[in-house]
Amino acid sequence: MLLLPPCKINIGLNIVSRRPDGYHNLETVFYPIPLRDNLEFRELTHSDAPYELLLGGAPIQGEAADNLVVRVYLSLKDEFQLPPLSIHLYKHIPMGAGLGGGSSDAAAMMTGLNEAYELGLSTEEMQRRLASFGADCPFFVKSEPAYATGIGDELSPISPRLKGLYILLVKPDVFVSTREAYALVSPHPALYPLREAVMQPIETWREHVVNDFEQSVFPAHPELAAIKQTLYDMGAAYAAMSGSGSTLFGLFDRPTPEAKEVFKDCFVFNQKLR
Repeated sequence: MLLLPPCKINIGLNIVSRRPDGYHNLETVFYPIPLRDNLEFRELTHSDAPYELLLGGAPIQGEAADNLVVRVYLSLKDEFQLPPLSIHLYKHIPMGAGLGGGSSDAAAMMTGLNEAYELGLSTEEMQRRLASFGADCPFFVKSEPAYATGIGDELSPISPRLKGLYILLVKPDVFVSTREAYALVSPHPALYPLREAVMQPIETWREHVVNDFEQSVFPAHPELAAIKQTLYDMGAAYAAMSGSGSTLFGLFDRPTPEAKEVFKDCFVFNQKLR
C-alpha cells in the first residue's frame, strides 16, 4: 500500500498555561499542506526479521526501532496478528521543521494498516491510540483544518479562508530545540482569541495571530526573524514561524518563483492552496 502523508503549518500558537504534568496548554490552528512523504508497506517475504525499514530522501536521525512508523506498526502487530512488513519511507518533509512530518507518517501508518488489514478501528480510536506517539499525531488521521487546544490533541473543525492563496515554506539549516523553546516562553492567556482571529480577513492577521515561540526562538536564531521579514518584503499577506520552528511560512496572493533564488541556501516549497 502506498500512502502520501502531508505536513501541516501552525497558524498562530498561543502557550496559554503550564500544566501540573509539566506539559503546556496551548491553542493553535493546524492547517494541512500538500508537501508529502512517500510511505509504502508490503508483506516481508525475503527475510525472517519481524520487519524492515528502508529510508530515503531527507536525512532521518535515530534507530529504526525508534521511528514512529515502526513503533505504530509494533503497537498493533501482536494485538491484530499482523504479518512481518517491509516498510519504505521516503522523506520529502524536512525533519525538525515544525511541520509535523514524523507525526503525519505515524498517522498514515495506522490508517493504512487499518484499511489494508481491516482492523475495524474508528477515527476516534485511531486518534486516541496515536495521541501516545505525539500531541499532533491525531490531527493527521483526517488532515483537515482544525482548531487545537489542550496539548494540541483536542481538535475541532475550523475553516480559515486560505483557498486560492499561495503558500511559501522556507526552512534554513537551523535546528531549534523544542525543549529550549518551551523553557524560554512565558505562558499567558491569548490577548485576542485565536479562533476568532483566523476567521477575519488575512490582512488583519499580522496584528492578532501570533506564535508565542517567536519571542523565545528569534533572539537565539536571528536568521529566522530575518526570513520572516524577507517574506513580508516579498509581499506576503501574512508570515510566521510554524510550531517551534525552524520553518517560516508566507501566504501570498501570487506565485513566488523568485523564492528559490532569494532563499537559495534553504529548503523551499511553494504551492497554491486548494
